[in-house]
Amino acid sequence: MFDEQIKSRLLKDLKFFTDNKNESQMYPYERAEKFNVAIRRLGLNQEGLSYLDLFRKLITRIGNAMGYIRMIRSGGRRCLADATCFIPDLKAISDLNKLLEHENLSEPSKKRIESFASSVNNLVENFEEATEYFKLLVKVFIPTLRNSQNVHLKNFYIIVPPLTVNFVEHLFNCKERLNKKNRGVSAFTDDGFAMGLAFIIKLLNQSSPLNSLHWFQSVQAKHKQDRAQLDIQKTLASKEDDKLQHTLALTEKRLNAFEKEFRLLFYSFNSCRIFFE
Repeated sequence: MFDEQIKSRLLKDLKFFTDNKNESQMYPYERAEKFNVAIRRLGLNQEGLSYLDLFRKLITRIGNAMGYIRMIRSGGRRCLADATCFIPDLKAISDLNKLLEHENLSEPSKKRIESFASSVNNLVENFEEATEYFKLLVKVFIPTLRNSQNVHLKNFYIIVPPLTVNFVEHLFNCKERLNKKNRGVSAFTDDGFAMGLAFIIKLLNQSSPLNSLHWFQSVQAKHKQDRAQLDIQKTLASKEDDKLQHTLALTEKRLNAFEKEFRLLFYSFNSCRIFFE
């Protein structure tokens, strides 16, 4: 986003949206597609990836790291839960201290009870006061990403629509490769992107600006329009024209796939945003 050509394109899209906000109040799907094409024209690396592809991969890796942290935290809590399952009442641990005060016990017995009470208290404290690593990471990185040296990130939210289009196209192509013999880079899911995107939006405090784009509503409107046009074409098309029928079937298949992927991304992204509330 520090590149002048990309920055100028973002500012142009931002100005367009601001000037036309009162008309539809939604970021146009067509502009997100054009942004993808324009960035691809800037050049590709040896693997055939554009700058936007590389940016998407970076965000995905950030999200995968966040997912790994959450997995470790969940595993730790599960381990603690298994360790405390033999304790009938976690709130009754203080009764052990009373036992030491009121019962006439030998010194060896007192030491054993004290050791046991200490171990149990340690388990309970770790179980009830687990570290909120997501909130801790947000607190650590906010000063860095919001300082004057990263002012180019202030318009990050406006690149989210092109990024989501890029991601959905990437995932669609990956799933298509699963059905081919020469699969290459293939996948059936990629949750890291949604997590990474939610994390960055939180760090930059751009939830409200992003919401103002009404991006996913714009996607729904676009797909609804495309489906209406497809229905008209299917009505007018001759059933004897096999080539046209095949083309329309492929178009419908692609539209269904994109609708599904955008819907899943919408659910994943909003679920991930809850982690940082």
